[in-house]
Order: sequence, then structure tokens, then C-alpha cells
Amino acid sequence: MLNGDLPPKSHPSYFLVSVSTRKNLDLCIRYALAGFPGGESGAWTFCEIADGDFVSFLYGARAHNLYQVSNREALRDPEHMPPPWEPLKFGKDKKVYFPFRLYLRAIRVFDEPLVRPEFAYVAENLLRRGGYSKTHFQADQTTLQSVSGMGIVAEKASAILQLPQHSAFTVRFSRTKSLTRTPEVLRFTEVILQSAIRRHLTSQDNLQALLADIGLGEVDARTLEILGEKALAEGHIDLLLKERVPLGSAVKIPIEVKTKGATAKDVEQLSGYMAELQGECPVAMLVAQDFGKKAIAASHDRIKLVRYELKTDLMREPSFKEIYESLSLKPLVK
Repeated sequence: MLNGDLPPKSHPSYFLVSVSTRKNLDLCIRYALAGFPGGESGAWTFCEIADGDFVSFLYGARAHNLYQVSNREALRDPEHMPPPWEPLKFGKDKKVYFPFRLYLRAIRVFDEPLVRPEFAYVAENLLRRGGYSKTHFQADQTTLQSVSGMGIVAEKASAILQLPQHSAFTVRFSRTKSLTRTPEVLRFTEVILQSAIRRHLTSQDNLQALLADIGLGEVDARTLEILGEKALAEGHIDLLLKERVPLGSAVKIPIEVKTKGATAKDVEQLSGYMAELQGECPVAMLVAQDFGKKAIAASHDRIKLVRYELKTDLMREPSFKEIYESLSLKPLVK
């Protein structure tokens, strides 16, 4: 089954995809193709990036080219497919292949250093993380607007990687350990929940309803964008709501996510993020399945406790689409 079943978005996201070697970068560019290993990090990236989103390759602290995702596919038995990348080797026997693939359409050609001010949002994340250590980084709409004018228009057609007859699968997630089988069924982890919440809030209706529920109904959801992890000196914000086009202000709303229960320590951590963001942070949100008494007592008017619920059964094997489409967010009433 092909995974090009995600709805088109009026505001596509922009990601920089990390590439491990120059040889792999050349292969990605030659075939206009991105591939991710068949583990949890690869599946996470595959779920994060949707049809219609934009990507650039990140290698050697430089951004390479601009592409739009035309299709996504998770290949069954990738060891029998043309690589084009060498499998990752661990020890003498273990090899990891690249079943998760993004088929890309070249938009612009460039090779630019991240030290350019246009890449400040991503470069700051990299510096504060102390290196790549992630398969991808999400940039904001301001960055996408800037790179859309870099370099030259792509005119040369990419090579086509011919694949033999094959089948594809829909990646699924579960809280039942006995059901997991890499790469087709993986653990339901915090980053998958974060991605599901981000996808849920890319819907303007969903975001507007949540803003109203936390007392920000006067804010127009169309003026905001929802981004993945943001690095701060105090730590890493799981999700960040920020103004799409800041004009005189740059309001930011950090969102901390917990798959199960939230504690008073989580509230304290979120308070630290708010302090670092200073006057540009009117409220923050702590999203969890449940909240202990100490967490509720530690919260205040500017920290909104939000309970998430899923109609799908995580003890079975729901797909990512089933997870984010069944998600609901409801603020806790004290």
C-alpha cells in the first residue's frame, strides 16, 4: 500500500533531512530520493514528513537543494531492492536497510552554508543540540520563503531508480511489546505522539478550537504555525506554536508532551522554558494522558494542562494516520 494518502495542506512544512556521507548525498540528489532506516527514528521521520512538504538535504553544515515530496512509500523486504544506499552495519552480522522512502520533485538547486542568517532557526537548533543526532530538523515558514529564492530553478531531470516488482506496507505502532516487528510495527513512543499532535494541529479548525479552550480564542489560528522540537538553553521544547509571519512581535507557545502521566517536575520544566522565552510567551501547554495531584497543584493560569485521548486502540496496531485522526485534546478543568 502506498502512503500518499495524506490530505494536501495549504501551508506545507519544510524539513532539512540529515545525510550521513557525501556518497549518500550524491545518491539522494541523483535520484531525488530520501531514504530512512527501518527503525524507530526512520519511521518517525517518515511519519513526520507528508506529501506536499518541502525538504532540503543537510550535510557538512550545508543545505543542498529544495524539493517537494511527491510520494512516500514503505518498501517490504528492502534488502532485495536496489539500495541505492549501502546498508548500515552493526557488528559482524546485523545490517539495517532503508525501507522508508520519499520520492521528491526538484524545485531549486543550491549549496548554501547554514551560517547564512536565513537558516538561523535550524542552525540554532543544531548548535544547542551539539550536533546532528537527528534524522531531520523542521524549519519555519520564514526559512521556506527564503530558500524558495535561493540558487536557480531546477531544470535537469533526476535519474529514475528502477525498482523490481515489489510490495509496500503501512507502518504501524503499538504499546503491546509482543506485537512489534521491525520495521512494520514499532513501539508507540513520545516522538510519535508529538508528531500526531503536530499533524492534528496543522488543521486550522483543530488549532482554533484548542486556542479557544485555553482562553486564546481571540488569536487567529491562521496566523500561527506548529513546529517540531525547538532547542533552548534550558532544554528541548517538544512542540512550538509561533507566529507564521512575525510583525513587531514573535509570540511563542511551548508545548511539552508526555505519553502517560505528567508530574510536577514536568510543570517546573515548562516554567523554565517560559522564563527563557520571556515576554513572548503568553501561555504554555503540558499535554499528557493524565495528571497527578502534584502536577495540578504546581500548574498556574499560564500553564494549561491538556489531556489527550485516542479513539484508536494502542494495544493493537494502529497506523499513524489512525492515531492522529482519532486524537482529541481537551484542557483539564481544575
